[in-house]
Amino acid sequence: MTDAKSVSVMDADKIDRSLTRIAHEIVERHRDVGRLVLVGIRTRGVPLARRLQGKVRAIEGKELPLGILDINLYRDDITSVGPSAILKETIIHFPIDERRVILVDDVLFTGRTVRAALDGLMDFGRPKSIELAVLVDRGHRELPIRADYVGKNVPTNLEEMVQVLLQEDDGRDEVLLVKRPEKKESRRHATRDAARAAR
Repeated sequence: MTDAKSVSVMDADKIDRSLTRIAHEIVERHRDVGRLVLVGIRTRGVPLARRLQGKVRAIEGKELPLGILDINLYRDDITSVGPSAILKETIIHFPIDERRVILVDDVLFTGRTVRAALDGLMDFGRPKSIELAVLVDRGHRELPIRADYVGKNVPTNLEEMVQVLLQEDDGRDEVLLVKRPEKKESRRHATRDAARAAR
């Protein structure tokens, strides 16, 4: 059951169908999938990359190498995040030189996560090309970055958040559009104004 301030925009079936479509688009765009590798951006880009790996295997009968990338060290706000940034392991045990890399993430927003991921990838080699697959594109880009494969475009405003829930991490598959909680100051003003109006 979802919160009253959240709206479900994708259920488990829609998520699965979107990933199936993306997998077919990847295969159609790349005749030689043997040159492809998948790299999931922590956290929820990783299970999505694993699911795409399985779907491409079902279509082509080939297992794409899969890597895991933690981008915390490459964030452009790392100085403001400071000690709260939790570094997790990056696992890319295959060469990416001259390979076609497909980065996988759950939500594309400002583009800053993807920028950090590109910097991180370059520490591992020089790919032939890099493409981006995301489950949700919510707009509001701050950098000139776009996705090559999109599960669903979800128009949002800046007072909303897109929350992706996946079976592997959250126990269920769903994408929610969540209203950001009001700041305490705003609620206090609203209460004070209501009290004045009642006088």
